[in-house]
Amino acid sequence: MFDKFLHNAIEDASATARLREMIAVLRKREVVRGMTPEKLRQVLEDLGPTFVKLGQVMSMRPDFLPPEYCDELMKLQTGAKPLPFRVILEVIEQEYSRRWNQVFQSIDEEALGSASIAQVHRAVLTTGEKVVVKVQRPGIYEIMSKDILLLKRAATLLKIISRSQDVLDFNMVLDEMWMIAKQEMDFLMEADHIEEFEHLNRDVDYVSCPKVYRQLSTQHILVMEFIDGVRIDDFDALRANGYDITLLGRRLGENYVKQIIEDGYFHADPHPGNIWIRNGRIVWLDLGMMGRLSSRDRMAIRKAVYALANHDTFEMKAAVLSLGVVHGRINHTALYQDIDALMAQYSSLDFRSLQMGVLTRQIMNILRVHHIGCPQGLSMFARGVLTIEGVMRLCCPKVSFVEIFAKSLSVDFKKNFNWRDELDKAKREGLVLLRKSAQLPEQISDILKMTMSGQTKVNLDLTGAEEPLRHLDRMINKVILAVLCAALLLASSTICTTNMTPKIMEIPLLGFLGYAIAFILSIRIIWDIHKGI
Repeated sequence: MFDKFLHNAIEDASATARLREMIAVLRKREVVRGMTPEKLRQVLEDLGPTFVKLGQVMSMRPDFLPPEYCDELMKLQTGAKPLPFRVILEVIEQEYSRRWNQVFQSIDEEALGSASIAQVHRAVLTTGEKVVVKVQRPGIYEIMSKDILLLKRAATLLKIISRSQDVLDFNMVLDEMWMIAKQEMDFLMEADHIEEFEHLNRDVDYVSCPKVYRQLSTQHILVMEFIDGVRIDDFDALRANGYDITLLGRRLGENYVKQIIEDGYFHADPHPGNIWIRNGRIVWLDLGMMGRLSSRDRMAIRKAVYALANHDTFEMKAAVLSLGVVHGRINHTALYQDIDALMAQYSSLDFRSLQMGVLTRQIMNILRVHHIGCPQGLSMFARGVLTIEGVMRLCCPKVSFVEIFAKSLSVDFKKNFNWRDELDKAKREGLVLLRKSAQLPEQISDILKMTMSGQTKVNLDLTGAEEPLRHLDRMINKVILAVLCAALLLASSTICTTNMTPKIMEIPLLGFLGYAIAFILSIRIIWDIHKGI
Protein backbone atom coordinates (compact mmCIF):
# COMPACT_ATOMS: atom_id res chain seq x y z
CA MET A 1 0.00 0.00 0.00
CA PHE A 2 2.80 2.38 0.98
CA ASP A 3 4.79 1.46 -2.15
CA LYS A 4 1.81 2.29 -4.35
CA PHE A 5 1.31 5.61 -2.57
CA LEU A 6 5.01 6.42 -2.96
CA HIS A 7 4.91 5.51 -6.65
CA ASN A 8 1.89 7.77 -7.25
CA ALA A 9 3.57 10.60 -5.37
CA ILE A 10 6.68 10.30 -7.52
CA GLU A 11 4.55 10.20 -10.66
CA ASP A 12 2.63 13.32 -9.58
CA ALA A 13 5.87 15.13 -8.77
CA SER A 14 7.27 14.21 -12.18
CA ALA A 15 4.12 15.38 -13.93
CA THR A 16 4.15 18.65 -11.99
CA ALA A 17 7.78 19.29 -12.94
CA ARG A 18 7.06 18.59 -16.59
CA LEU A 19 4.00 20.84 -16.53
CA ARG A 20 6.12 23.65 -15.07
CA GLU A 21 8.65 23.11 -17.83
CA MET A 22 5.88 23.40 -20.43
CA ILE A 23 4.58 26.61 -18.87
CA ALA A 24 8.12 28.04 -18.75
CA VAL A 25 8.50 27.45 -22.50
CA LEU A 26 5.15 29.16 -23.16
CA ARG A 27 6.27 32.14 -21.08
CA LYS A 28 9.65 32.27 -22.80
CA ARG A 29 7.97 32.47 -26.21
CA GLU A 30 5.51 35.11 -24.88
CA VAL A 31 2.50 33.11 -25.99
CA VAL A 32 0.13 35.35 -24.02
CA ARG A 33 0.85 38.13 -26.51
CA GLY A 34 -0.58 36.06 -29.31
CA MET A 35 0.30 33.04 -31.38
CA THR A 36 1.75 33.02 -34.87
CA PRO A 37 2.63 30.00 -37.04
CA GLU A 38 6.36 30.55 -36.51
CA LYS A 39 5.96 30.92 -32.76
CA LEU A 40 3.93 27.71 -32.56
CA ARG A 41 6.70 25.81 -34.38
CA GLN A 42 9.34 27.21 -32.02
CA VAL A 43 7.28 26.28 -28.94
CA LEU A 44 6.86 22.70 -30.14
CA GLU A 45 10.58 22.37 -30.88
CA ASP A 46 11.45 23.69 -27.41
CA LEU A 47 9.08 21.23 -25.71
CA GLY A 48 10.79 18.13 -27.09
CA PRO A 49 10.12 14.98 -29.14
CA THR A 50 6.47 14.46 -28.19
CA PHE A 51 5.56 17.94 -29.28
CA VAL A 52 7.63 17.76 -32.46
CA LYS A 53 5.70 14.62 -33.39
CA LEU A 54 2.45 16.41 -32.47
CA GLY A 55 3.39 19.27 -34.79
CA GLN A 56 4.22 16.88 -37.61
CA VAL A 57 0.79 15.26 -37.26
CA MET A 58 -0.98 18.62 -37.08
CA SER A 59 0.82 19.73 -40.25
CA MET A 60 -1.05 16.91 -42.01
CA ARG A 61 -4.43 18.15 -40.74
CA PRO A 62 -5.53 21.27 -42.65
CA ASP A 63 -9.04 20.29 -41.57
CA PHE A 64 -7.97 21.27 -38.03
CA LEU A 65 -5.43 24.04 -38.59
CA PRO A 66 -5.43 26.97 -41.04
CA PRO A 67 -3.09 26.50 -44.03
CA GLU A 68 -0.46 28.97 -42.79
CA TYR A 69 0.01 26.93 -39.61
CA CYS A 70 0.27 23.65 -41.56
CA ASP A 71 2.91 25.12 -43.87
CA GLU A 72 5.01 26.31 -40.94
CA LEU A 73 4.72 23.06 -38.99
CA MET A 74 5.98 21.13 -42.02
CA LYS A 75 9.34 22.83 -41.31
CA LEU A 76 9.70 21.06 -37.97
CA GLN A 77 13.11 19.47 -37.68
CA THR A 78 13.08 15.70 -37.33
CA GLY A 79 16.72 15.67 -36.21
CA ALA A 80 17.67 15.30 -32.56
CA LYS A 81 20.91 15.29 -30.57
CA PRO A 82 22.58 11.87 -31.05
CA LEU A 83 22.75 9.51 -28.10
CA PRO A 84 26.22 8.50 -26.82
CA PHE A 85 27.48 5.42 -28.67
CA ARG A 86 27.75 3.43 -25.43
CA VAL A 87 23.98 3.86 -24.90
CA ILE A 88 23.35 2.42 -28.38
CA LEU A 89 25.52 -0.61 -27.58
CA GLU A 90 23.70 -1.09 -24.25
CA VAL A 91 20.32 -1.16 -26.00
CA ILE A 92 21.60 -3.64 -28.62
CA GLU A 93 23.06 -5.99 -26.00
CA GLN A 94 19.96 -5.77 -23.85
CA GLU A 95 17.71 -6.67 -26.80
CA TYR A 96 19.90 -9.55 -28.01
CA SER A 97 20.95 -10.75 -24.54
CA ARG A 98 24.53 -11.13 -25.78
CA ARG A 99 27.54 -9.03 -26.68
CA TRP A 100 27.08 -6.79 -29.69
CA ASN A 101 30.19 -8.16 -31.44
CA GLN A 102 28.59 -11.60 -31.51
CA VAL A 103 26.05 -10.18 -34.00
CA PHE A 104 27.98 -7.40 -35.73
CA GLN A 105 31.50 -7.32 -37.05
CA SER A 106 31.52 -3.55 -36.62
CA ILE A 107 29.19 -0.62 -35.94
CA ASP A 108 30.01 2.95 -36.95
CA GLU A 109 30.11 5.23 -33.92
CA GLU A 110 28.87 8.21 -35.92
CA ALA A 111 25.11 8.07 -36.47
CA LEU A 112 23.72 8.25 -40.01
CA GLY A 113 20.67 9.99 -38.58
CA SER A 114 19.18 10.81 -35.22
CA ALA A 115 15.47 11.55 -34.73
CA SER A 116 13.13 11.95 -31.78
CA ILE A 117 12.28 8.23 -31.62
CA ALA A 118 15.29 6.37 -33.01
CA GLN A 119 18.88 6.59 -34.18
CA VAL A 120 20.45 4.89 -37.22
CA HIS A 121 24.02 3.53 -37.55
CA ARG A 122 25.87 1.72 -40.32
CA ALA A 123 27.11 -1.73 -39.42
CA VAL A 124 28.55 -4.95 -40.82
CA LEU A 125 27.17 -8.34 -39.80
CA THR A 126 29.46 -11.19 -38.76
CA THR A 127 28.56 -12.72 -42.13
CA GLY A 128 30.02 -9.65 -43.88
CA GLU A 129 26.77 -8.08 -45.09
CA LYS A 130 26.47 -4.29 -44.91
CA VAL A 131 23.42 -3.16 -42.95
CA VAL A 132 21.91 -0.24 -41.10
CA VAL A 133 20.75 -0.62 -37.50
CA LYS A 134 17.83 1.45 -36.30
CA VAL A 135 17.88 1.66 -32.49
CA GLN A 136 15.04 3.09 -30.43
CA ARG A 137 15.88 5.70 -27.81
CA PRO A 138 15.57 4.09 -24.35
CA GLY A 139 12.57 5.27 -22.34
CA ILE A 140 11.01 7.20 -25.25
CA TYR A 141 7.69 5.36 -24.88
CA GLU A 142 7.35 6.38 -21.22
CA ILE A 143 8.38 9.98 -21.96
CA MET A 144 5.86 10.40 -24.76
CA SER A 145 3.03 8.65 -22.90
CA LYS A 146 3.48 11.00 -19.90
CA ASP A 147 3.53 14.02 -22.18
CA ILE A 148 0.34 12.87 -23.88
CA LEU A 149 -1.36 12.46 -20.52
CA LEU A 150 -0.30 15.95 -19.50
CA LEU A 151 -1.47 17.41 -22.79
CA LYS A 152 -4.90 15.87 -22.36
CA ARG A 153 -5.11 17.35 -18.87
CA ALA A 154 -3.90 20.75 -20.02
CA ALA A 155 -5.54 20.83 -23.46
CA THR A 156 -7.12 24.19 -22.70
CA LEU A 157 -3.66 25.79 -22.73
CA LEU A 158 -3.28 24.89 -26.40
CA LYS A 159 -6.57 26.48 -27.48
CA ILE A 160 -4.79 29.84 -27.51
CA ILE A 161 -3.90 29.18 -31.16
CA SER A 162 -7.27 30.57 -32.13
CA ARG A 163 -10.14 32.30 -30.40
CA SER A 164 -12.52 29.97 -32.20
CA GLN A 165 -13.40 26.90 -30.16
CA ASP A 166 -14.08 24.95 -33.34
CA VAL A 167 -10.68 25.23 -34.98
CA LEU A 168 -9.01 22.40 -33.09
CA ASP A 169 -10.19 19.23 -31.45
CA PHE A 170 -6.95 18.50 -29.58
CA ASN A 171 -8.09 15.24 -28.08
CA MET A 172 -8.65 13.83 -31.58
CA VAL A 173 -5.28 15.14 -32.77
CA LEU A 174 -3.54 13.74 -29.68
CA ASP A 175 -5.16 10.34 -30.17
CA GLU A 176 -4.05 10.28 -33.81
CA MET A 177 -0.52 11.41 -32.93
CA TRP A 178 -0.19 8.77 -30.21
CA MET A 179 -1.43 6.06 -32.54
CA ILE A 180 1.13 7.08 -35.21
CA ALA A 181 3.92 7.38 -32.62
CA LYS A 182 3.17 3.89 -31.23
CA GLN A 183 3.34 2.47 -34.74
CA GLU A 184 6.71 4.15 -35.31
CA MET A 185 7.98 2.85 -31.95
CA ASP A 186 7.13 -0.73 -32.87
CA PHE A 187 9.88 -1.70 -35.31
CA LEU A 188 8.28 -5.08 -35.97
CA MET A 189 5.32 -3.17 -37.39
CA GLU A 190 7.69 -1.21 -39.62
CA ALA A 191 9.15 -4.52 -40.79
CA ASP A 192 5.60 -5.61 -41.67
CA HIS A 193 5.12 -2.36 -43.61
CA ILE A 194 8.30 -2.95 -45.60
CA GLU A 195 7.32 -6.51 -46.50
CA GLU A 196 3.77 -5.48 -47.48
CA PHE A 197 5.14 -2.62 -49.60
CA GLU A 198 7.60 -5.00 -51.28
CA HIS A 199 4.80 -7.48 -52.01
CA LEU A 200 2.52 -4.83 -53.56
CA ASN A 201 5.33 -3.50 -55.77
CA ARG A 202 6.85 -6.87 -56.71
CA ASP A 203 5.82 -6.42 -60.37
CA VAL A 204 7.27 -2.90 -60.68
CA ASP A 205 10.81 -3.51 -61.88
CA TYR A 206 12.01 0.06 -61.20
CA VAL A 207 10.92 0.17 -57.51
CA SER A 208 12.38 -1.50 -54.43
CA CYS A 209 12.82 -1.07 -50.69
CA PRO A 210 15.43 -2.30 -48.17
CA LYS A 211 15.56 -5.96 -47.25
CA VAL A 212 14.66 -6.63 -43.60
CA TYR A 213 16.69 -9.03 -41.46
CA ARG A 214 13.78 -10.49 -39.51
CA GLN A 215 15.88 -12.76 -37.31
CA LEU A 216 17.79 -9.72 -36.00
CA SER A 217 14.83 -7.32 -35.69
CA THR A 218 12.90 -6.72 -32.47
CA GLN A 219 10.36 -4.21 -31.25
CA HIS A 220 13.21 -1.78 -30.44
CA ILE A 221 15.83 -2.69 -33.08
CA LEU A 222 15.40 -2.89 -36.84
CA VAL A 223 18.16 -4.29 -39.07
CA MET A 224 17.93 -3.57 -42.82
CA GLU A 225 20.26 -3.80 -45.77
CA PHE A 226 22.42 -0.74 -46.41
CA ILE A 227 21.34 1.22 -49.48
CA ASP A 228 24.40 2.50 -51.29
CA GLY A 229 22.75 4.92 -53.72
CA VAL A 230 22.05 8.56 -54.56
CA ARG A 231 19.33 10.80 -53.13
CA ILE A 232 16.62 11.77 -55.61
CA ASP A 233 17.50 15.48 -55.21
CA ASP A 234 21.27 15.05 -55.69
CA PHE A 235 21.07 15.99 -59.37
CA ASP A 236 24.81 16.36 -59.97
CA ALA A 237 25.48 12.82 -58.73
CA LEU A 238 22.54 11.46 -60.71
CA ARG A 239 23.80 13.06 -63.92
CA ALA A 240 27.33 11.86 -63.22
CA ASN A 241 25.94 8.31 -63.04
CA GLY A 242 24.13 8.76 -66.36
CA TYR A 243 20.55 8.85 -65.03
CA ASP A 244 17.72 10.55 -66.91
CA ILE A 245 16.31 12.76 -64.13
CA THR A 246 13.07 13.51 -65.98
CA LEU A 247 12.41 9.79 -66.48
CA LEU A 248 13.11 9.13 -62.79
CA GLY A 249 10.68 11.89 -61.81
CA ARG A 250 7.95 10.52 -64.07
CA ARG A 251 8.43 7.00 -62.72
CA LEU A 252 8.33 8.37 -59.19
CA GLY A 253 4.97 10.01 -59.91
CA GLU A 254 3.58 6.91 -61.61
CA ASN A 255 4.58 4.67 -58.72
CA TYR A 256 3.14 7.02 -56.10
CA VAL A 257 -0.15 7.18 -58.01
CA LYS A 258 -0.14 3.36 -58.12
CA GLN A 259 0.35 3.27 -54.35
CA ILE A 260 -2.69 5.54 -53.92
CA ILE A 261 -5.13 4.32 -56.59
CA GLU A 262 -4.38 0.62 -56.94
CA ASP A 263 -2.93 -0.36 -53.57
CA GLY A 264 -4.55 2.14 -51.20
CA TYR A 265 -1.27 1.81 -49.27
CA PHE A 266 1.23 4.62 -49.70
CA HIS A 267 4.35 6.22 -48.22
CA ALA A 268 3.08 9.00 -45.93
CA ASP A 269 6.33 11.00 -45.83
CA PRO A 270 7.91 10.91 -49.31
CA HIS A 271 10.49 13.69 -48.83
CA PRO A 272 13.77 13.50 -50.82
CA GLY A 273 15.70 11.94 -47.92
CA ASN A 274 13.42 8.89 -48.10
CA ILE A 275 13.79 8.38 -51.86
CA TRP A 276 17.10 7.06 -53.21
CA ILE A 277 18.25 5.76 -56.59
CA ARG A 278 20.28 2.54 -56.78
CA ASN A 279 21.12 0.78 -60.03
CA GLY A 280 18.41 2.73 -61.83
CA ARG A 281 15.71 1.71 -59.33
CA ILE A 282 13.74 3.97 -56.97
CA VAL A 283 14.34 2.77 -53.41
CA TRP A 284 11.79 3.86 -50.78
CA LEU A 285 13.21 4.27 -47.27
CA ASP A 286 11.71 4.86 -43.80
CA LEU A 287 8.44 2.98 -44.19
CA GLY A 288 7.47 3.42 -40.55
CA MET A 289 4.53 5.70 -41.31
CA MET A 290 2.30 4.42 -44.12
CA GLY A 291 -1.08 5.75 -45.17
CA ARG A 292 -4.12 3.68 -46.07
CA LEU A 293 -7.12 4.64 -48.20
CA SER A 294 -10.29 2.57 -48.19
CA SER A 295 -11.97 1.72 -51.48
CA ARG A 296 -14.61 4.32 -50.56
CA ASP A 297 -11.94 7.01 -50.13
CA ARG A 298 -10.30 6.10 -53.43
CA MET A 299 -13.65 6.22 -55.22
CA ALA A 300 -14.34 9.67 -53.74
CA ILE A 301 -10.90 10.91 -54.89
CA ARG A 302 -11.61 9.59 -58.40
CA LYS A 303 -14.96 11.36 -58.35
CA ALA A 304 -13.32 14.63 -57.27
CA VAL A 305 -10.75 14.50 -60.09
CA TYR A 306 -13.43 13.74 -62.70
CA ALA A 307 -15.64 16.53 -61.34
CA LEU A 308 -12.78 19.02 -61.55
CA ALA A 309 -11.91 17.97 -65.11
CA ASN A 310 -15.58 18.40 -66.14
CA HIS A 311 -16.17 21.50 -63.95
CA ASP A 312 -19.12 19.71 -62.33
CA THR A 313 -19.88 21.44 -59.03
CA PHE A 314 -22.66 19.03 -58.03
CA GLU A 315 -20.37 16.03 -58.54
CA MET A 316 -17.57 17.74 -56.59
CA LYS A 317 -19.98 18.41 -53.72
CA ALA A 318 -20.93 14.72 -53.66
CA ALA A 319 -17.22 13.80 -53.66
CA VAL A 320 -16.48 16.17 -50.76
CA LEU A 321 -19.31 14.70 -48.70
CA SER A 322 -18.04 11.19 -49.50
CA LEU A 323 -14.52 12.10 -48.38
CA GLY A 324 -15.62 13.52 -45.04
CA VAL A 325 -17.51 12.20 -42.05
CA VAL A 326 -20.66 14.24 -41.51
CA HIS A 327 -21.40 15.31 -37.94
CA GLY A 328 -24.70 17.07 -37.37
CA ARG A 329 -26.58 19.23 -39.87
CA ILE A 330 -24.96 20.77 -42.94
CA ASN A 331 -25.88 24.02 -44.66
CA HIS A 332 -25.92 22.56 -48.15
CA THR A 333 -26.44 25.92 -49.84
CA ALA A 334 -23.34 27.39 -48.20
CA LEU A 335 -21.35 24.21 -48.92
CA TYR A 336 -22.36 24.36 -52.58
CA GLN A 337 -21.37 28.02 -52.80
CA ASP A 338 -17.93 27.34 -51.27
CA ILE A 339 -17.31 24.44 -53.64
CA ASP A 340 -18.54 26.50 -56.59
CA ALA A 341 -16.06 29.24 -55.63
CA LEU A 342 -13.31 26.61 -55.46
CA MET A 343 -14.24 25.27 -58.90
CA ALA A 344 -14.24 28.81 -60.32
CA GLN A 345 -10.55 29.14 -59.37
CA TYR A 346 -9.74 26.29 -61.76
CA SER A 347 -12.19 27.13 -64.57
CA SER A 348 -9.53 28.71 -66.80
CA LEU A 349 -6.55 26.77 -65.44
CA ASP A 350 -4.66 24.30 -67.60
CA PHE A 351 -5.37 20.90 -66.07
CA ARG A 352 -1.71 19.90 -66.40
CA SER A 353 -0.59 22.78 -64.18
CA LEU A 354 -2.98 21.86 -61.37
CA GLN A 355 -1.34 20.98 -58.05
CA MET A 356 -3.14 17.99 -56.56
CA GLY A 357 -1.78 18.59 -53.07
CA VAL A 358 -2.99 22.21 -53.00
CA LEU A 359 -6.43 21.14 -54.26
CA THR A 360 -6.68 18.43 -51.58
CA ARG A 361 -5.79 20.91 -48.86
CA GLN A 362 -8.41 23.34 -50.17
CA ILE A 363 -11.00 20.57 -50.01
CA MET A 364 -9.92 19.72 -46.47
CA ASN A 365 -10.20 23.39 -45.53
CA ILE A 366 -13.82 23.33 -46.77
CA LEU A 367 -14.40 20.27 -44.57
CA ARG A 368 -12.97 22.19 -41.61
CA VAL A 369 -15.13 25.28 -42.24
CA HIS A 370 -18.30 23.18 -42.46
CA HIS A 371 -17.35 21.02 -39.44
CA ILE A 372 -17.13 17.82 -41.48
CA GLY A 373 -14.74 15.25 -40.03
CA CYS A 374 -11.73 14.08 -42.04
CA PRO A 375 -10.44 10.47 -41.94
CA GLN A 376 -6.77 9.96 -41.08
CA GLY A 377 -5.99 8.36 -44.44
CA LEU A 378 -7.11 11.48 -46.30
CA SER A 379 -4.92 13.79 -44.18
CA MET A 380 -1.90 11.56 -44.86
CA PHE A 381 -2.83 11.54 -48.55
CA ALA A 382 -2.85 15.35 -48.60
CA ARG A 383 0.55 15.56 -46.93
CA GLY A 384 2.05 12.85 -49.15
CA VAL A 385 0.78 14.31 -52.43
CA LEU A 386 1.90 17.81 -51.45
CA THR A 387 5.39 16.47 -50.69
CA ILE A 388 5.71 14.30 -53.80
CA GLU A 389 4.61 17.16 -56.03
CA GLY A 390 7.37 19.30 -54.52
CA VAL A 391 9.93 16.58 -55.30
CA MET A 392 8.65 16.25 -58.86
CA ARG A 393 8.83 20.01 -59.43
CA LEU A 394 12.53 19.75 -58.60
CA CYS A 395 13.17 16.63 -60.70
CA CYS A 396 10.94 17.15 -63.71
CA PRO A 397 9.09 20.51 -63.69
CA LYS A 398 7.58 19.78 -67.13
CA VAL A 399 5.86 16.60 -65.90
CA SER A 400 2.46 17.10 -64.26
CA PHE A 401 1.62 14.86 -61.32
CA VAL A 402 -2.12 15.46 -61.72
CA GLU A 403 -1.84 14.49 -65.42
CA ILE A 404 -0.27 11.18 -64.37
CA PHE A 405 -3.00 10.85 -61.75
CA ALA A 406 -5.82 11.44 -64.26
CA LYS A 407 -4.24 9.10 -66.83
CA SER A 408 -3.96 6.41 -64.18
CA LEU A 409 -7.67 6.75 -63.39
CA SER A 410 -8.51 6.21 -67.06
CA VAL A 411 -6.23 3.18 -67.32
CA ASP A 412 -7.62 1.82 -64.06
CA PHE A 413 -11.16 2.11 -65.41
CA LYS A 414 -10.29 0.36 -68.66
CA LYS A 415 -8.36 -2.36 -66.84
CA ASN A 416 -11.26 -3.08 -64.51
CA PHE A 417 -14.00 -2.77 -67.15
CA ASN A 418 -15.64 -5.98 -68.28
CA TRP A 419 -18.70 -6.08 -70.55
CA ARG A 420 -19.99 -9.35 -69.08
CA ASP A 421 -19.73 -8.01 -65.52
CA GLU A 422 -21.42 -4.74 -66.52
CA LEU A 423 -24.30 -6.58 -68.21
CA ASP A 424 -24.78 -8.85 -65.18
CA LYS A 425 -24.78 -5.77 -62.97
CA ALA A 426 -27.39 -4.08 -65.22
CA LYS A 427 -29.61 -7.20 -65.07
CA ARG A 428 -29.43 -7.31 -61.28
CA GLU A 429 -30.22 -3.61 -60.97
CA GLY A 430 -33.09 -4.00 -63.46
CA LEU A 431 -34.65 -6.83 -61.43
CA VAL A 432 -34.37 -4.79 -58.24
CA LEU A 433 -36.02 -1.84 -59.99
CA LEU A 434 -38.90 -4.04 -61.25
CA ARG A 435 -39.50 -5.42 -57.74
CA LYS A 436 -39.56 -1.93 -56.28
CA SER A 437 -41.87 -0.71 -59.07
CA ALA A 438 -44.31 -3.54 -58.35
CA GLN A 439 -44.43 -2.44 -54.70
CA LEU A 440 -45.00 1.22 -55.60
CA PRO A 441 -48.86 1.17 -55.79
CA GLU A 442 -49.07 -0.58 -52.41
CA GLN A 443 -46.64 1.92 -50.84
CA ILE A 444 -48.55 4.89 -52.30
CA SER A 445 -51.77 3.46 -50.93
CA ASP A 446 -50.22 3.09 -47.46
CA ILE A 447 -48.92 6.67 -47.55
CA LEU A 448 -52.37 8.01 -48.54
CA LYS A 449 -54.04 6.02 -45.74
CA MET A 450 -51.53 7.26 -43.16
CA THR A 451 -51.91 10.84 -44.38
CA MET A 452 -55.70 10.73 -44.19
CA SER A 453 -55.51 9.34 -40.64
CA GLY A 454 -52.97 12.01 -39.61
CA GLN A 455 -50.12 9.55 -38.96
CA THR A 456 -47.56 11.03 -41.34
CA LYS A 457 -45.08 13.68 -40.34
CA VAL A 458 -42.68 15.42 -42.72
CA ASN A 459 -39.77 17.60 -41.55
CA LEU A 460 -38.30 20.00 -44.12
CA ASP A 461 -35.20 22.12 -43.58
CA LEU A 462 -35.12 24.79 -46.29
CA THR A 463 -32.10 27.08 -46.55
CA GLY A 464 -31.42 29.91 -48.96
CA ALA A 465 -33.88 32.14 -50.83
CA GLU A 466 -36.65 31.26 -53.29
CA GLU A 467 -34.69 28.97 -55.60
CA PRO A 468 -34.89 25.88 -53.33
CA LEU A 469 -38.66 26.43 -53.00
CA ARG A 470 -39.10 26.58 -56.77
CA HIS A 471 -37.14 23.33 -57.13
CA LEU A 472 -39.31 21.74 -54.44
CA ASP A 473 -42.49 22.93 -56.16
CA ARG A 474 -41.42 21.43 -59.49
CA MET A 475 -40.46 18.18 -57.78
CA ILE A 476 -43.86 17.94 -56.07
CA ASN A 477 -45.64 18.56 -59.39
CA LYS A 478 -43.71 15.68 -60.95
CA VAL A 479 -44.59 13.40 -58.03
CA ILE A 480 -48.30 14.29 -58.37
CA LEU A 481 -48.23 13.56 -62.12
CA ALA A 482 -46.47 10.25 -61.47
CA VAL A 483 -49.09 9.26 -58.86
CA LEU A 484 -51.94 10.17 -61.25
CA CYS A 485 -50.26 8.19 -64.03
CA ALA A 486 -49.92 5.14 -61.74
CA ALA A 487 -53.55 5.48 -60.58
CA LEU A 488 -54.84 5.69 -64.16
CA LEU A 489 -52.85 2.60 -65.15
CA LEU A 490 -54.20 0.62 -62.20
CA ALA A 491 -57.81 1.77 -62.79
CA SER A 492 -57.66 1.13 -66.54
CA SER A 493 -56.20 -2.34 -65.95
CA THR A 494 -59.04 -3.12 -63.54
CA ILE A 495 -61.67 -1.91 -66.06
CA CYS A 496 -60.12 -4.09 -68.76
CA THR A 497 -60.96 -7.18 -66.69
CA THR A 498 -64.70 -6.38 -67.00
CA ASN A 499 -67.17 -6.59 -69.92
CA MET A 500 -67.91 -2.85 -69.84
CA THR A 501 -69.17 -1.39 -73.14
CA PRO A 502 -68.66 0.34 -75.48
CA LYS A 503 -65.30 -1.11 -76.53
CA ILE A 504 -62.46 -0.11 -78.86
CA MET A 505 -60.31 -2.99 -80.20
CA GLU A 506 -61.89 -5.29 -77.57
CA ILE A 507 -60.82 -2.83 -74.82
CA PRO A 508 -63.50 -0.94 -72.81
CA LEU A 509 -63.62 2.70 -73.97
CA LEU A 510 -63.11 4.05 -70.44
CA GLY A 511 -60.04 1.84 -69.95
CA PHE A 512 -58.69 2.88 -73.37
CA LEU A 513 -59.05 6.58 -72.44
CA GLY A 514 -57.29 5.92 -69.10
CA TYR A 515 -54.34 4.27 -70.86
CA ALA A 516 -54.16 7.14 -73.40
CA ILE A 517 -54.12 9.82 -70.67
CA ALA A 518 -51.54 7.84 -68.63
CA PHE A 519 -49.37 7.59 -71.77
CA ILE A 520 -49.58 11.36 -72.37
CA LEU A 521 -48.75 12.08 -68.71
CA SER A 522 -45.75 9.74 -68.78
CA ILE A 523 -44.43 11.47 -71.92
CA ARG A 524 -44.85 14.81 -70.15
CA ILE A 525 -42.90 13.58 -67.09
CA ILE A 526 -40.07 12.15 -69.24
CA TRP A 527 -39.87 15.42 -71.22
CA ASP A 528 -39.71 17.53 -68.02
CA ILE A 529 -36.96 15.33 -66.58
CA HIS A 530 -35.02 15.57 -69.85
CA LYS A 531 -35.27 19.37 -69.85
CA GLY A 532 -34.25 19.48 -66.18
CA ILE A 533 -37.33 21.48 -65.23
